[in-house]
Amino acid sequence: MSPKDKTNERVIAQNKKAYHDYEVLNRYDAGIELGGTEVKSIRQGNVTMLGSFIRIEDGQAWIHNLNISLYDHGNRFNHEMARPRRLLLHRAEIDKCKIYSDQKGLALVPLSIYLKGGWVKIRMGVCRGKANADKRETLKKRTSEREAQRSVSQQRGKR
Repeated sequence: MSPKDKTNERVIAQNKKAYHDYEVLNRYDAGIELGGTEVKSIRQGNVTMLGSFIRIEDGQAWIHNLNISLYDHGNRFNHEMARPRRLLLHRAEIDKCKIYSDQKGLALVPLSIYLKGGWVKIRMGVCRGKANADKRETLKKRTSEREAQRSVSQQRGKR
C-alpha cells in the first residue's frame, strides 16, 4: 500500500439525520474496537447508524446502538449486532468530550463511519440540538440554493 492510499477515506455510512437535527460544533475522529467479522461486515457496508449515540463511561468513550449486521460468511463465532463498542481516543480527547457532554444541551453524536488506510474510523461531533424553526430555516436555505443552481445551469444550457 502506497502512502497516498493511506490518506484516502472511503465513507461507509453517514448519519444524515444528525446534520438535520443538530448543529455540529466540534468534530473528532476515533478508532473503534471491533471483532473480525464486524470489520468484514462494515467493509460490505452492512452498518446502520440510525439511533446511535456516544457516552463517556468510566473514563472510556462508548458507542451504543450502532447496528452492524451479521457477516454473510460468518460461522458460530459471528458478532452481536448491537452491542456497545469502545471508541479509541486519546485521554485528552476523552476528557474534552466528557466536559462537553456534561454541559446542558450538548451531545456526542456519531456523524459517519469511514475506512482510512484499512482502519475503521468514526467521525463524531459535539452537537447542540436545533429548534424546529432552525430546521425549517435550513431547509428553506438549501431549497433556495438548489433552485438558484438550477437556474444558472439552465441559463448555461440556453447559450
